[in-house]
Amino acid sequence: MTEAWTNKLLVIDLSNKSSETISVPDVLKTDFIGGKGFGAKLLYDGVPPGTDPLDEKNLLMFMTGPLTGTMAPAMRGCVVTKSPLTGIFLDSYFGGSFSPEIKYAGYDGIIIKGCSKKPVFIWIEDDHVELRDARHLWGTDTLEANHLIKKELNDETIKIASIGPAGENQVLFALIGCEYNRQAGRGGAGAVMGSKNLKAIAIKGTKTVKVHDSKRFIKACAKAFKELEDSQDVESFRQAGTAPSVEFANETGLLPNKNYQGGTFAKAAMLSDKGQSKHLWLGSNACMGCPIRCSKIGAVRTGKYKGFVTDIVEYESAALMGSNLDISDVRAVAHLVKLCDLYGIDSMTTGNIIGFAMEACEKGLIQPPKDIDLKFGNVEAAEHLIHAIACRKGKLGKLLSRGVKQAAEEIGGTAPDLAIHTKGLESPAWGPRGVSGMGLALMTTDRGGCHQRGFPVSYELSEEWEGHPLDPLSPEGKAQMVIALQNYSAGTDTLVKCDFGTYGISDTTYAELLNAATGQEVNADIFMEIGERIWNLVRCFNLAEGMDAAQDTLPKRFVKESLPDGPAKGHRISEKDMAYMKQEYYKLRRWDPKGVPLDKTLNKLRIDYAKSHY
Repeated sequence: MTEAWTNKLLVIDLSNKSSETISVPDVLKTDFIGGKGFGAKLLYDGVPPGTDPLDEKNLLMFMTGPLTGTMAPAMRGCVVTKSPLTGIFLDSYFGGSFSPEIKYAGYDGIIIKGCSKKPVFIWIEDDHVELRDARHLWGTDTLEANHLIKKELNDETIKIASIGPAGENQVLFALIGCEYNRQAGRGGAGAVMGSKNLKAIAIKGTKTVKVHDSKRFIKACAKAFKELEDSQDVESFRQAGTAPSVEFANETGLLPNKNYQGGTFAKAAMLSDKGQSKHLWLGSNACMGCPIRCSKIGAVRTGKYKGFVTDIVEYESAALMGSNLDISDVRAVAHLVKLCDLYGIDSMTTGNIIGFAMEACEKGLIQPPKDIDLKFGNVEAAEHLIHAIACRKGKLGKLLSRGVKQAAEEIGGTAPDLAIHTKGLESPAWGPRGVSGMGLALMTTDRGGCHQRGFPVSYELSEEWEGHPLDPLSPEGKAQMVIALQNYSAGTDTLVKCDFGTYGISDTTYAELLNAATGQEVNADIFMEIGERIWNLVRCFNLAEGMDAAQDTLPKRFVKESLPDGPAKGHRISEKDMAYMKQEYYKLRRWDPKGVPLDKTLNKLRIDYAKSHY
């Protein structure tokens, strides 16, 4: 039967320099579809509890979905591994053209295990898999490595995923730079890649991706494109990407300022689409085959940092490297984000941890580096710390390279009160004190502090969820909404879809695309069903790694300190609020009061899990 899966996974063992292909079992396709689902199941089965994330026994996986490489709009790829930053499950998503190339080479995913004795890069050309010496590439940044590999292989059309010096140095929040200028950014997958002495993966495929029913699939794609065209949200993304969110978050009091002390920033407009269009943008750009075109191409043309090419500064980076550090010059922010991309470190985590360091210095908890005025608003201080962190240079650079949770714990005293993270992953740029449901989403995310595992902000601010009134400041009625958003996100991340695509494409259309591509016959409920299965499986993985209910919590700043500004001024999410939301959440998830899935829940979801694991 013709179907969009290739039914093959490429397994590469760096320790013994071997590779093989394995078949994809039918049960994996029916119960997990692809992407996040494949990755979660394979990680759960393949990485024993207690494995050091930087040990050769950890798996590093690049996963596609059944719609990857087809004409279906807004598809991406994902990296799945055990996070060295948090010690729990990690899935990180990227756009661009690297993921489709995996399908064109004939694979549904790439599984990398073991560790090379010397730096290597992997060269994949359809069925040909080769390990090449990368000692001459070690120390190069992500873009230089890309250029040199293409030159060595004499082919500019090759697609590459690479790490920079931060990944080589195993900075715990190092990222993987994917073709082109897209990052698998959060949680430290780049450090896992560096621990395996793997500099890059270069891939070229010449095969086609077939679908089960081409006429039906073309019709479903036309419907998806039409839904995107009709969506006002998608039109907004097309015009300015995520940059307008800076002013939206500022107006609603959710924008981090000075390490999340405040929720507004007087110069927010300078970081938004207004400032970026004036100082950076020259045109629009898109991931492969995507009609949304949410990205930009441009350059810094004036000022101190002029002379480099950039694209859009996404909301998260603009907020965490801009307003969070009290920096308003978008050209300086673009410069700092570009440094992060070249070194291969997550600009979100980096902006968060620099904000922590600036406040810790202000409060006398740490000493600044010599001749560095480590204070909010100082671009040069932020740049100094980026270099120090990526190179693990100096006492402070080494300390901060371990992430805000570990850094704060080592400093001691009141430093942990200033560390803004959940489960060890630095919080995103959406302060939740004015939207309690967002607080619950952050508390319960499967990979730690993340806004992409259910984003209830728009529903809360509109004060409505599925026809029911919502009070954004109340803890009541938030669990059902958060669970539904989490399940749908996990379910559709099996495809692997872009989050922006879901602002237009309906669940019914996603199901039609899946059916036409694979020959399955499922309805729109499949994504909620499989999303719930994945969410519970990942919960089991995390429990086996020692996580417990105590880690389903918020940073102390959001709990102990009231918002000093914005529409929700004076509000915080109290311990009582957290406890109420958490227990309501556990009950609706059919978990016990300690956050452990009940046996009947796992049995219903067909998850085989031995309680002895935890």
